[in-house]
Amino acid sequence: MIQFARATTIVWVALRYGLDELVLTSFQRPTLRLLARMVRMGRDLSAPRGQRLREALQRLGPIFVKFGQVLSTRRDILPRDIADELALLQDRVAPFPGAQAVAIIEKAFRKPIAELFSSFEHEPVASASIAQVHFATLTDAAGHEREVAVKVLRPGMLKVIEQDLSLIRMMAGWIERLSADGKRLKPREVAAEFDKYLHDELDLVREAANAAQLRRNMAGLNLVLIPEMLWDLCRSDVIVMERMHGIPIGQVDKLHEAGVDFKRLARDGVTIFFTQVFRDGFFHADMHPGNIMVSVEPATFGRYISLDFGIIGTLTEYDKEYLAQNFTAFFRRDYRRVAELHIESGWVPADTRVDELESAIRSVCEPYFDRPLKEISLGLVLMRLFQTSRRFNVQIQPQLVLLQKTLLNIEGLGRELDPDLDLWSTAKPFLERWMLDQVGPKRFWRELKRQAPYYARTLPDLPRLLHGYLQGGEKGDTQRDLMRLLVEQRRTTRLLQAVVYMGVGFVLGVVALLLIYRLAWLF
Repeated sequence: MIQFARATTIVWVALRYGLDELVLTSFQRPTLRLLARMVRMGRDLSAPRGQRLREALQRLGPIFVKFGQVLSTRRDILPRDIADELALLQDRVAPFPGAQAVAIIEKAFRKPIAELFSSFEHEPVASASIAQVHFATLTDAAGHEREVAVKVLRPGMLKVIEQDLSLIRMMAGWIERLSADGKRLKPREVAAEFDKYLHDELDLVREAANAAQLRRNMAGLNLVLIPEMLWDLCRSDVIVMERMHGIPIGQVDKLHEAGVDFKRLARDGVTIFFTQVFRDGFFHADMHPGNIMVSVEPATFGRYISLDFGIIGTLTEYDKEYLAQNFTAFFRRDYRRVAELHIESGWVPADTRVDELESAIRSVCEPYFDRPLKEISLGLVLMRLFQTSRRFNVQIQPQLVLLQKTLLNIEGLGRELDPDLDLWSTAKPFLERWMLDQVGPKRFWRELKRQAPYYARTLPDLPRLLHGYLQGGEKGDTQRDLMRLLVEQRRTTRLLQAVVYMGVGFVLGVVALLLIYRLAWLF
């Protein structure tokens, strides 16, 4: 019943703001254009189409606002007037009253606002779909004043999001049952991922923890600034952080006036993204322009400033290695290796012909190499890859949905900063260095030191296991124990390293066993 009511509301809002007319006018057929003129009858649709779309998305709530935020970065596929209006969703969603924000803050800390801050601006500086931000100053224990930003969660968010997620889950179930591609697309798993990230975003303490982790990860890179969290003033619905000074990345004219190097900024953005994804497996997954500024302070001039850490993507070691190998093979135009990786990972059926998959991938990717970013639409590439994936029954990986979304955001930003950016040549050296570090001697010794406590626990068992195996008794138990050790090891390192490490452990175990026998013989 709740889903039906929400669906009815969505249809009503779409009609109220003339979204049906907006869709119909996008077609070239005269009959559909005539229908578009007919549906205008009796409604006031005098406002520009972009404004009506933005207001409709705001009226429908946070999930639809986020959809508009993603669309706003794709100026290559949207008319300019619509893209400009949707850009207002990034940090200028209609705010809730400042007095209401003060009430939420005072309830969270059980103190009057005057005791918490020496000054507090009731007018928010930014207002987004989930929360809004106010500037304030506070006095520390030493009597020094410090500028801070106070982020306050919108009231009543959980109820609205639960309604939309309930509708999305219902629709995902329909797609899985009714669509031929339903099971392959895993819509219910994708919906579950979306559910998880939206609920995480409603907990501002989790966002503060995400920011702290990113700040540590990026500390040595000197390319991006991340605000420090004031943990004594962090609650689930209010967090206080260091105030950052910079120019929003969407204000291109101001950045030009300040003398910012846009080509370097675009390259640095690619480096930051690939570092977070492949080195750390922990990346900012909401990279629309409303969450990014550029520092113009002399000490940090030209560095990125990241904001809003409610949505963070994570990747396992297996995901990182699989993706890095895919990217590296793409950059080398080794399409056969890409096809083999898809089969090895189980993303396509094991009986898939490598040569056919290789040919299909080549036909999608080859036309786009050696082109500047302004001539490439990643959205078009992904669409063609999706069509190819249908043919070969590729299994969609829900854990990579956020990464795909972030890639689209990065492409949109890169297109704005430097249309001539060669994404491939910029990323290729980074990935090759990363791969060398992962499979080279440094990784071997690093993993060996990390695994030392594990081997210290398992090494004493090796003589017993070896003795049982040689004696022929307890053979089944011995093999099961050995299999258990191998499975545990496979979870933490690649198969090749597991073999090497187990070989080292086996040799050490034999040596230890011989020493024990030798000592027993001597005494």
